[in-house]
Amino acid sequence: MIERLAGGSKQKEQWRIGTEHEKIGFCLEEYTPIPYKGGIQTILEKLQRFDWQPVYEGDNVIALKRDDASVSLEPGGQLELSGAPLETVHQTCGEVSRHLREVREVADEIGAGFLSLGFRPETRLEDVPVMPKGRYSIMRNYMPKVGTHGLEMMFRTCTVQTNLDFGSEADMVKKLRVSLALQPLGTALFANSPFMHGKLNGYKSYRSRIWLDTDPDRTGMLPFAFEEGFGFEQYVDYALGVPMYFVYRDGEYLDASGKSFRDFLDGKLDVVPGEKPTISDFDDHLSTIFPEVRLKTFLEMRGSDTGPWDELCAFPAFWVGLLYDEAALDTAWDLVKDWTEEERDQLRRNVPKMGLQTPFRGGTLQDIAKIALAISREGLKTRGRLNAHGESETVFLQDLDQFARTGKSNADVLIDKFNGEWNGDIKRVYQDCIY
Repeated sequence: MIERLAGGSKQKEQWRIGTEHEKIGFCLEEYTPIPYKGGIQTILEKLQRFDWQPVYEGDNVIALKRDDASVSLEPGGQLELSGAPLETVHQTCGEVSRHLREVREVADEIGAGFLSLGFRPETRLEDVPVMPKGRYSIMRNYMPKVGTHGLEMMFRTCTVQTNLDFGSEADMVKKLRVSLALQPLGTALFANSPFMHGKLNGYKSYRSRIWLDTDPDRTGMLPFAFEEGFGFEQYVDYALGVPMYFVYRDGEYLDASGKSFRDFLDGKLDVVPGEKPTISDFDDHLSTIFPEVRLKTFLEMRGSDTGPWDELCAFPAFWVGLLYDEAALDTAWDLVKDWTEEERDQLRRNVPKMGLQTPFRGGTLQDIAKIALAISREGLKTRGRLNAHGESETVFLQDLDQFARTGKSNADVLIDKFNGEWNGDIKRVYQDCIY
C-alpha cells in the first residue's frame, strides 16, 4: 500500500493537471431537478454523439469515457467532468469549454440546464432524485449514522477540484502541507453557495459548512500531516483507520459500511469471508476518504465550490502556480509553516461563513489571498506555458485578483444581487448562473 502511493512519484516533466467539476441540473420550465429516466440518462445517451463511450451498471448508463477523461453521475444527478491529465492550464480550459458546449447542446434539446453553484439554491433534500448507482445506496444508508449533513453533501453540493502530481515523498509532503494550510483560502476565493430553500443561508460557502458535519472519520484538515516524520506510511496508517463503505465484487457493491480495512487485511471481513484485499480494493477505499486534500498517487485539492466557467479555469491555475514551481512552493511554505494547528482549524471553521473577511493574525484572509496570488502568479510566469497568443497561464488569475482586491467572492456578488436587483427572487439564479 505504501508502494502504491509512492509509485505516484514522477519526474517534473511528467507532471500533469487534472481538473474535475460538478454542476447542478434543472428543468428549464419548472426549475425542478432533472430525474434520471428521461433526463440525466438521456443527456448521457445524447453526449455519445461526441465520441463518448458509455459505462453501465446493470442496464443503466452511469458514466462516459473519452480518451483519459470521463463524465460521471453524482448521487443527486449532479453531472461531473473528470478531466484528462493535461500539460497546461490552457489545455484544461479548452477541455472544460468543449465539455460545457457539448452539455449545453444536448441539455437544450430536452429543456434542461446546469447551474454554476456549489449548492442547490432551492430544492429540498427530500425532492432531489436518487441516481441508480450501487455505492451511493450504501453511502446513503450509512451517512446519517456518522454525521448530520452527509446526505446534504451527497445530493445538494457541487465542487471543483484539481489533481496534481509530486516528484518524491519529500515533495509530496511539502505540497500536501502547503495545500492543506491554504485550502481554507481556496474555499474563500471560490465561495459560491449562499442560497438554500430559495433564501440566503447565512454562509458564503454552505457546501464547505456541510463538510464540517458529514463524517469526522474521513474528513478534515489532517493535522498529523504536519508532524515530524510524516510520509506515505503515515497516510496509509490513517487510511486504514477510516471505516469502509463497500467491497466491489463481480459488478456489485457489497455493503461493508463501518467495517475495518485492517480486518479485511487479516481475511476477517464478514462480507467476503476469508478473502484478503487486492490493491484495487485499497484504491477503492482511498476513494471513500474525503479530507480537504486527498492523497492517492497524486494530490487532490478538494476545498472549493464549483463556479462559473472562468473560475473552472482559474482553480487549477491558482494551485499549479503555487505547487509546480520550486521557488513558488518554497515561498508558499514560508508563508504557512508557522501557522499552528489551532489557526488552521479556526480558518477552516470560520471561512464558510465569513469568506475572505475571515480574521487572521491581525488582518483578514483577504490579505493572505493577495500574497498567495502573487506567489501563484510568479510560479505560473516561471513555468512559461504560453497559448497561441503568447499569453502565460497567469491570464486565468484575473477573476481571483479582483476577488482579492475587493474582498468579495462570487457568493458576495450573488448576495448583493439577491438583496438588490433580484429583489429576493431566487428564480433569477436560473438565468444568471446557468452554464
